[in-house]
Amino acid sequence: MSLPDLVLVHGWGLGNPAWDTILPALATRFRVQLFTLPGYSMPESLMNKQSTDQCLGDPHEKTAFSPTLCRTPFNEPSSASFRQTAQVLAESLPANCILCGWSLGSLLALQAAVFAPQRVKKLILIGSTPCFTEAADWPHAQAPDLLDSFSDAIASDAAGTLKRFIALINQGDTQARSIGRALNRLLLATPLPDTQDLLTGLGWLRDVDLRQQIATITVPTLLIHGENDPLMPCAAAQWLKGTLPDAQLEVFSGAAHAPFLNDPDRFATLIGDHCHAPAFD
Repeated sequence: MSLPDLVLVHGWGLGNPAWDTILPALATRFRVQLFTLPGYSMPESLMNKQSTDQCLGDPHEKTAFSPTLCRTPFNEPSSASFRQTAQVLAESLPANCILCGWSLGSLLALQAAVFAPQRVKKLILIGSTPCFTEAADWPHAQAPDLLDSFSDAIASDAAGTLKRFIALINQGDTQARSIGRALNRLLLATPLPDTQDLLTGLGWLRDVDLRQQIATITVPTLLIHGENDPLMPCAAAQWLKGTLPDAQLEVFSGAAHAPFLNDPDRFATLIGDHCHAPAFD
């Protein structure tokens, strides 16, 4: 049986290890590929696998992330712009794929869907917004001061700032303690992203505004958002639902910025059913 391709694009600060909890369930229904932003490391569990341009595993053999896991290398320099990075993502997408982005990764997924709509069968956006920074005509966002404070803190203490970030994104989550512990363990076990790349990502969040492009994205889109998301207000997801030509919104009650960690079983089932991907036995 041929599995549909699911490309996951991670968010700022934590990288691909944030997907670890959900990968086994997703890999029973999809051929999963991880897009790694510049400056971020692949999960340790994949480092001893095959080369980065090969699929990992056989679709008919059970592995740690059975049945199949692929990873996508990123060869752009750290100085790549947001649009350059989104272009690399768009060019790396397999045909007829499902593209899924979380947080900053959802901004890249939206831009990639603009660049290569013919390659994206469905779009899944988690904790998403078209514009992270508030403006006079955009209240569903964060004040620029938040990004300024994180930029100053990253420059002096990246590790400590990422721990603070983990606490921030879990505020209001019913599973905040367990999610926070799990993410902090991953943070300790994974090399920190390069400081300049972290600062570049914060710059993207400060400057990128995709609101004018949203209505042009006709790809069927599933929005998944935490009810208590402290970083990307749920009102931003509701705006996306009303502006994207073909979108549905699923709000996870009691979840914050990482609904896939709050209720991984519901998340995996929701994506699989939305994409009509039968479970692999």
